[in-house]
Amino acid sequence: MTAASAPSGVFSPISAGVVSALVGFTSAFVVVLAGLAAVGADPDQASSGLLAVSVTMGLSCVLLAWWTRMPITVAWSTPGAALLATTGAVEGGWPAAVGAFLITGALIVLTGLVPLLGALIARIPASVAQAMLAGVLLQLCLGPITGLATNPLQVAPVVAVWLLATRFLPRWAAPFAFLTAAIVIGVHVATSGTAIDLATLTPRVEITTPVFTLAGVIGIALPLYLVTMASQNVPGVAVMKGLGYEVPWRRSMLVTGVGTVLGAPAGGHAINLAAISAALAAGPEAGEDRSRRWIASVTAGIVLVGLGIASSAFGALVSLAPAGVIAAVAGLALLATFTASLKAAISEPDEQIPAVVTFVTAASGIAIAGVSAAFWALIAGLVVRFVLRRGRRPA
Repeated sequence: MTAASAPSGVFSPISAGVVSALVGFTSAFVVVLAGLAAVGADPDQASSGLLAVSVTMGLSCVLLAWWTRMPITVAWSTPGAALLATTGAVEGGWPAAVGAFLITGALIVLTGLVPLLGALIARIPASVAQAMLAGVLLQLCLGPITGLATNPLQVAPVVAVWLLATRFLPRWAAPFAFLTAAIVIGVHVATSGTAIDLATLTPRVEITTPVFTLAGVIGIALPLYLVTMASQNVPGVAVMKGLGYEVPWRRSMLVTGVGTVLGAPAGGHAINLAAISAALAAGPEAGEDRSRRWIASVTAGIVLVGLGIASSAFGALVSLAPAGVIAAVAGLALLATFTASLKAAISEPDEQIPAVVTFVTAASGIAIAGVSAAFWALIAGLVVRFVLRRGRRPA
């Protein structure tokens, strides 16, 4: 390689890494903040949680890419954050949620150490797992509709920009929707005369002593672990395999599991292998030289750490938003994931009834005995599937 071609060979993975980090962060950070707030975090604790997951997933990106020389990227659990947003507070409040985050991280570590546990997760029918996720996402995906009904003047620009970006620049649709929302919020603050406390813009880490409760384990930890594994880690490995990379399962689970454990006391819910966004750093956009694509993941990790340090500013921006705007951004950001989950859930005719039962149970939002609908949805879908398939001969 000539001296002239070396910089251009590095530029492609670096630019791909920057794009991967920006798209991943701006597409879903509002979902993370909403999920943490729903399970009891105050604004400072939610901002701390956003900082924790951003920094831990950024450092995990750097570590895994450097360690394996593969373009492995790590993301926060967007489906997990959506699950939290529809779960609500459990007995024990925010400390119990933090305890559940710690248990989730420990389970991910255990999955890396015990191959049988990973095999059991892989045996969860994809139709049931995806239907549970789709049911969880449904309520959040209604945000743009309810926002347009209650606050059309300020929500409509966000939806319009998202629609145009989806048509012409689909990868940037969610980030452009957030950028439009930021402009709407800025205009709202300027016209309403709302004062901004500059102290709220400084990075902060709020450490919470965890409390371990049965409601936290069953209502948050187990559903969060299952949705993170079934909707992020397992598909993430599959996406990377399709791009020609064999992700080291044990090392990936250990790094992301330990990262989740370390981030939990500061409010981080869970980190995992990137799935949908994995191709941004591992695909052709990261350069023709496959041996250099790991640089994209290192770059993405560095940018994510920087974005995490600015988490308080992002949290303050969200807190100043007029009614319906942030819910609309979150719903628009999740539409693609909702579509993919719903499609995967009902793609097999023989799996449709269990999938639909799972979907409607999760979408109901009911909590029985303090346990979230997502857990009961998984149980209902598996029971219905077992009964319908019991004694049937394979075709």
